[in-house]
Amino acid sequence: MTLSSSLSVSTVWRYPVKSMMGEELTASVVTPAGLLGDRAFALVDVETGKVVSAKNPKKWPDFFFYRAAYASPLDAQSIPPVWISLPSGQMVRTDAPDVEDVLSAALSRRVRLSASAHQKPTLEQYWPENEGEANEVSEEAVAADAPAGTFFDYATVHLLTTGTINRLRELYPEGRFEARRFRPNIVIDTGAAAEFVENDWIGKTIRIGEVRLQITDPCPRCVMPTLAQGDLPKDLGILHKGVLQNKVYVPFAGKALPSVGVYARVISGGALKRGDAVEIEA
Repeated sequence: MTLSSSLSVSTVWRYPVKSMMGEELTASVVTPAGLLGDRAFALVDVETGKVVSAKNPKKWPDFFFYRAAYASPLDAQSIPPVWISLPSGQMVRTDAPDVEDVLSAALSRRVRLSASAHQKPTLEQYWPENEGEANEVSEEAVAADAPAGTFFDYATVHLLTTGTINRLRELYPEGRFEARRFRPNIVIDTGAAAEFVENDWIGKTIRIGEVRLQITDPCPRCVMPTLAQGDLPKDLGILHKGVLQNKVYVPFAGKALPSVGVYARVISGGALKRGDAVEIEA
């Protein structure tokens, strides 16, 4: 049964290199592994073997000022190289012979570029509330609900609504709440609503044309949305005065956590574009 047919796709995002700034799109193809080309690459810390992530800004303080964009259009048969723009303005392609040397020098740590994760990848997550304690940085699993070898934080697709952004702006008017702070794949236009709309979608299925997505969990939040990125300033109020006001039960964690947006599994893939109607099925 359709619960709503008044929703639509507002915008689409993909992130060619995990944790770097990505690309805003008008259309994309959704595959069993998420949006085509999303998180196709990641950097790995050679010393620790962990996936490089902006979730630990103490080790990777400027990672949100690295940008990644495909050098040519994608197709399902092959993934083209990616242009990476460094904070210095230098650019390097992922197929350049010195790409790892360039990135390692810029990051002041030895890294390698990978197109496939090892069997049980992990990353480091910084918890500002535990500053100076032994648990200041935790080790977190990667791609727990995504295909093996991928670099997603948890699931293959992340959705966010304009209603949630509107509600966060009400809660903390001084903050600059924009979808890109939260790194969604699909932003859904819910009209003038100012509420955490997607809290009620857990366990339901979303249909966008041929694409069907099963909503599985809210998306718990850490320090990442508070970090400076592009022209958005660093702002801990984003978390403390905004995100923390939406604490909901997260099935995969087994407890309530501050969350923004929802995770989804791909039931069936296909093409989607800005303006497509979105239906929530019971």
